[in-house]
Order: sequence, then C-alpha cells, then structure tokens
Amino acid sequence: MAPMLTIGEVARTTGLPAKTIRYYEGIGLLPAPQRARSGYRQYDESAVERLRFIRRARSLGLPLRRLRALATTLNGGPRPELRPRLLLLVRDQLSAVQRQIAELEALRQQLEEVSRRMRTAARSDGTGTCRCLEISGRRSSVRNSSTRRRGATEP
Repeated sequence: MAPMLTIGEVARTTGLPAKTIRYYEGIGLLPAPQRARSGYRQYDESAVERLRFIRRARSLGLPLRRLRALATTLNGGPRPELRPRLLLLVRDQLSAVQRQIAELEALRQQLEEVSRRMRTAARSDGTGTCRCLEISGRRSSVRNSSTRRRGATEP
C-alpha cells in the first residue's frame, strides 16, 4: 500500500497552501480524502498528481469553474474525453490572452503618443481644461477596465 500523506505534507509537495487544498475539496475539484482515525485528512499519490495538474492549469490561467467541469473525467471518467476538453480550454485561454495582448498593445501605443505629444507640444496658456491626455483630438480611453494594472488606484 502506498504511503498516505497529511494535508501539510501534500501542501509542501505541491506548493499549494493547505487552505487552497481544502477549498478545492469544497468545490468538488478534488475528491474528499480518506480520514485517519484521528480525523486528519489522508491523501494518496493520485490526489497529489491531481493537485499538481490543477496548479499547472491555474498557472496557465485556466479558470476553476471550467476545470471543475473536467472533474468527472479526472475522477475516473473516460480518459479519452479529457484531452479534447482540455484542448478546448487551452485554446479559449490562448484566445483570451491574445485579446488582452492586443488591448495592451493599443494602450501602449496611446501612452507613447501622449508621451510624445507632452514632450514636443507647446504648453497651453494655463486656462481651461488640460488636454494633454487627448489623442488625435479626442479623449484617450482604455476600451475596458481589464487592461488596468491590478493595484492601480484612480485619483
């Protein structure tokens, strides 16, 4: 029989906090583990491998709600179904990343234009509204707030 691991040992092995492991159990992404007589969770190697899979999927940006949909396949369902479903998730994530890159590239171009204008244009007489952030005679705007950096605050 393979050795069973405590949640602390699994946390150290996978690099995931114990709280995250319990959360994954709670949402059904990880099956409930066996319990020792003392009540402590006891994990086998398959749980460790599943957590490594989940961690890698999350590092690629795959959403938990979509990974949960794969849980039945990961729980011993037919394996041939896993690869096409996972490929679809990866392709969807790739498309989302490509859209974000395009939005960030547009933002970079706007910032470069504003920066160039601020360095080269004559200053206004100080009356009226500052128009230094306008681009080509219109207000500069970011298409959606998802391109804002996390932690950035607005004045």
